Amino acid sequence: AALQENLDKQLFGQHLVSKVVVKAVRGFLNNTNAKKPLALSLHGWTGTGKNFVSKIVAESIYKRGLQSKYVHQFVATLHFPHAHNINLYKDQLQSWIRGNVSVCPRSLFIFDEMDKMHAGLIDSIKPFLDYYELLDGVSYRQAIFIFLSNAGAEKITEVALDFWRNGRTREDIQLTDIQNALSVSVFNNKNSGFWHSTLIDRNLIDYFIPFLPLEYKHVKMCVRVEIESRGFTVDEDIVSRIADEMTYFPREERIYSDKGCKTVDAKLDYYYDF
Repeated sequence: AALQENLDKQLFGQHLVSKVVVKAVRGFLNNTNAKKPLALSLHGWTGTGKNFVSKIVAESIYKRGLQSKYVHQFVATLHFPHAHNINLYKDQLQSWIRGNVSVCPRSLFIFDEMDKMHAGLIDSIKPFLDYYELLDGVSYRQAIFIFLSNAGAEKITEVALDFWRNGRTREDIQLTDIQNALSVSVFNNKNSGFWHSTLIDRNLIDYFIPFLPLEYKHVKMCVRVEIESRGFTVDEDIVSRIADEMTYFPREERIYSDKGCKTVDAKLDYYYDF
């Protein structure tokens, strides 16, 4: 219930995300006989809410959220920076996952910047995501894996624009309109950590979840929530000014914010003396 409530209150313009994430996580946690770990792959432009959703999921399962010792975050450019060390990273990654799941079967692993990860590295965790009852005496079936990536954002925008140009609302977009094309796009993207990945090839990722590009009205929603979170009364003039300062694409139509809500926080500092 808290997961649903937090997404409804704080995630804007992402009807597909709210619906799929809540159903997937709730269903998995209530399943006492899961056949494999839950694997979610979140895709979309920067600032559309991917990190925020992974944070909300962590907070809905663990008391300390992202600070829990059972939540493990990996950032591609920080933890796996050098291509020539890929074999070392594979061994380390397997060891980290094996060790942590041995301590807590309900461990959460978040992989950020999947689009910057070296191709082939993520395939080292394939055994942990597969349908094995036990691996060396350890069951991984209660673990959750969340992947965050900008890869596939172009395909998501393409679908959203087609709907807009055909006079249909973004709320008309269904998961079936995007999911297959998204998985193929990510699989064939040479600049993605999922390039020709066995995780996709073997259908081990349960959901490819598209984060739609945010519109002007969604940016204004983000600004209002941020102002309120800081304890200030919402000034609609400031809300509009901050939203107007954002850059939008395509250049002619100016429909979608190219940074989503990413820079709202910094822009607010300019208008308020905090």
